[in-house]
Amino acid sequence: MPSPTTVVYGGYDPLATPALRIASGDEVIVGAVSTCGARLLRPGTDTGTIEPAYRAIVAAVRDSTLRRGPGGHILTGPIFVEGADSGDVLEMRIEQVEIAIPFACNSFGPRSGFLPEDFPGVSKSRIVPLDREQMIGHFSDSLGVEIPLRPFFGSMGVAPAPSRGRINSAPPGTHGGNMDNRELIAGTTLYLPVQVRGALLLVGDGHAAQGDGEVDITALETALRGRFQLVVRKDMHLAWPRAETPTHWIAMGADSNLTVATKIAVREAIALIVDVKQLSREDAYMLVSTGCDVHVTQLVDGTMGVHVMIPKRLFTK
Repeated sequence: MPSPTTVVYGGYDPLATPALRIASGDEVIVGAVSTCGARLLRPGTDTGTIEPAYRAIVAAVRDSTLRRGPGGHILTGPIFVEGADSGDVLEMRIEQVEIAIPFACNSFGPRSGFLPEDFPGVSKSRIVPLDREQMIGHFSDSLGVEIPLRPFFGSMGVAPAPSRGRINSAPPGTHGGNMDNRELIAGTTLYLPVQVRGALLLVGDGHAAQGDGEVDITALETALRGRFQLVVRKDMHLAWPRAETPTHWIAMGADSNLTVATKIAVREAIALIVDVKQLSREDAYMLVSTGCDVHVTQLVDGTMGVHVMIPKRLFTK
């Protein structure tokens, strides 16, 4: 569970001290605080609903017992997986994701989001009550706007290579990280290229729901609890994260240039189809064009994300 001694605030760090050590194949339950606390701690807005763990983490930063930066995400971990080492793949089976508090928030500021030029000098935050039985977010009762809930962790990643040092938690990359991929819900398996001994997995940035693109820079931000099974794969070697759902394979790419990010994701989709179904690269390229969907994962993390959805129904054998 998140606490001042079990989180990394703002970065993926190859030198971070493990908060937990587990064996390959073990299951772990991980909690993540929401980013709403920063909004609710403002004068006049503290309703008393802020998570105690968030308060403790903020206090630890204030008294310099917890390092903050360079990014803004509070990530639970790292989790050291015995036997994992550089060149391996960490198979992360997302078994369960539950919403831990009955509200979420969405916010944007004057220099954030995909359209800052359209909202000069404007900041806005909204607290959204969550009905966890009906799995609905009440965006606006007066306007009759409800958002179906589909919880997932926006950030799941391993430590980068030691040569990179501590990196900002915001941009996704080959380590995974802040991918903000709405498809990574319970029942999905995520594959992360390991870059340091033990993998040093971090999890955070809980979302109750999000649209592809995450265009204003936040989703329905909330606290989550997840259960994962972590398996070291010595038989896999990946350059970028991949995922698998009951109905799709997912290839991913990211770059500060959207065209480059898309090319990475399409090339990864071709490679995935070749690996999994042994098609030729030429046939895989044609199949991506005719039977798969290219999605913009997110546009707002500096490094933009693209993913390709490859339907399993395309393959009858």
